[in-house]
Amino acid sequence: MNNILLIEHSLSDKSDLGQQLSEQGYSVHRVNNAFDALVYMETTQLEAILLDYSVPKMDSFWLLVTRKPSTAIIVLADSRCELERINALELGADDYLAKPINIRELQLRLNVLHRRLQAPMNDNFNHDISFDDTSYTIRFAEKSLVLTQTEYRLFKYLFDRQGEVITKQELQRRVLHKELGRFDRNLDMHISNTRRKLVKRNLPRELINTVRGQGYCFNF
Repeated sequence: MNNILLIEHSLSDKSDLGQQLSEQGYSVHRVNNAFDALVYMETTQLEAILLDYSVPKMDSFWLLVTRKPSTAIIVLADSRCELERINALELGADDYLAKPINIRELQLRLNVLHRRLQAPMNDNFNHDISFDDTSYTIRFAEKSLVLTQTEYRLFKYLFDRQGEVITKQELQRRVLHKELGRFDRNLDMHISNTRRKLVKRNLPRELINTVRGQGYCFNF
């Protein structure tokens, strides 16, 4: 049976979503905090994690996510706020759904993410990566990834400094050629779009990691 971890704000009420998933044949495990979520992530083979974005103090959860790339994460939120969606994707979520949740749409998205994350990878891809500065194309794992000019420059800048944590301020100045404003989310949007393209090409999203409160890091 497929295991789904459902992280909700409260366990006191009956979960309509949990019930609907159970009726579809999923084994649903409900928790309401990061500690219990981490226990399930380390001890249970999960097909997906559904996270209510209103659950507080989830920093430790997002840190572990970078080490669990094979588990799909869908954030469930009360609004269609673009800033909230970008924040969720930046942290490491694979998808974002606004409430009320349509169970059929959720199932379809789970199926798509399952196919992407289960696609076979070439274990030696990190030894053969190339950049085409003319077409803004990156080639590795026997795949080609076409990016926009800005996405390409960000990817290459992080790749050239792999293993280092690069601050948002540095990326903003060196790649976007402007200072980082207080409410400027342009950089985050480019990173989010790049990660989404990686997943669509069945490439690991964790190549570009978010280092909470610091910036981004490229890791093989």
